[in-house]
Amino acid sequence: MPQLRKDLTSRTWVIIASERGKRPHDFKVATDEKKGEGNCPFCPGHEQETPPEVLAMGRGERTADTPGWSVRVVPNKFPALSGQSDEPSFGDGPLVQKNGIGAHEVIVESADHNSTFGTHSQEQMEQILSAMISRVKQLRADERLQYVQLFKNAGRIAGASLEHTHCQLVATPIIPPKAQEELQCGHFYYEQHNRCVWCDIINKAHEHGRIVEASAHFAVLCPFASRVPYQVLILPSRHDGEFDSLTGEEIKDLAGILKRLVRRLEIAFNFPPYNLQWHISPLQGPGQYDQYFHWHLELLPRLTIAAGFELGSGIYINPTAPELAAQELREVKIDATTGI
Repeated sequence: MPQLRKDLTSRTWVIIASERGKRPHDFKVATDEKKGEGNCPFCPGHEQETPPEVLAMGRGERTADTPGWSVRVVPNKFPALSGQSDEPSFGDGPLVQKNGIGAHEVIVESADHNSTFGTHSQEQMEQILSAMISRVKQLRADERLQYVQLFKNAGRIAGASLEHTHCQLVATPIIPPKAQEELQCGHFYYEQHNRCVWCDIINKAHEHGRIVEASAHFAVLCPFASRVPYQVLILPSRHDGEFDSLTGEEIKDLAGILKRLVRRLEIAFNFPPYNLQWHISPLQGPGQYDQYFHWHLELLPRLTIAAGFELGSGIYINPTAPELAAQELREVKIDATTGI
C-alpha cells in the first residue's frame, strides 16, 4: 500500500508508492554524449581562459594560473552574485530588493577532464574537501555574507553546462529559504524532544535498515521520507553544525565514504545525473546553531522528473521505497581497496 511520509527537516510530504518498487534496471537514464577535452577552459594549459584563481592546490610555489595544480578554485565567469554591486536595497510594499553582493566560484576538482567523484583517488577527494573548507573559512571573514551553498551538478540533466568535473559555491548576503527552513525545523524538533532531529534520523535509519554504509565518523543513509528514488544523506556521527570544523581524520573518512557512495551510483545506474548539496550552518555567529543543527550532504539522483502533481502540490511521489534503495545500494560491488 502507498504511504504518506513527512520529512521533519523540511515539513515536506512524500508519497512512497512502494507497489511500484523500482530498482536500478527499471530506470532509463539518458547518458551525456562526451565532447572531450577540446577547448575546455578547465583543463591544464587553459588557465588564462578563466578569471584569476583564488586558490590552487598541488602546484607548490610555482606561478599562479599555470599548469601543475591538482585542485583549482576560480570565480565563475558569469557570476550569479559578485563582490561588488551598485544596485540599491529597498523594500516598497511587494517589491523588496537587496544589494546583490556575494561570491560565485567554481571548484575544478581535477586536472583530469573525465574523472568523477566515483573515480577520483582518495587523495584527490581529500584535496577537494580541503579546498572547500578553506574557501568557507575565507568567506566567513566577510561580515556582509550570511551563507555559503556548496553544490555539484553532475550531468547535463542536473544542470552542468561544462563536462569537466567541477563543483561550485555561491555565497549570499541572506540565509536562503531552504537553509532557514531547516534551521527552524531543527530548532522546533529540539524544543519538542531535547534532541537533534538529524541524530535521531541516523539512529532510526540503523533500526529500520536504511543505512547504506557507516564508517568511523559518518553514516550514509536513505532518508525515511525520500523525495526521489535513491536519495541519500551523508551525516557526521559527531553532532556538529560546522562543516569547516572537520578534523584531518574526518576529512579523510568523508572523502572515502563520498567517493564510494558516488561509485555505487555510477555502477548501478551507468553514471547517472545527480545533484549533490552541502547543508551547513550560516557563516556569521559560528556555534550559535550547533545545539540543534547538524550539517550534512544530500545527494539527489535525477532518475525521474517532477510533473504536474509534484509541482502543483509540493508533494513528491517516489516509486522506490528508501528501505529498498538502501538495500540495493549496499549490494553494489566496489573494489574494497581502490573504491572503484
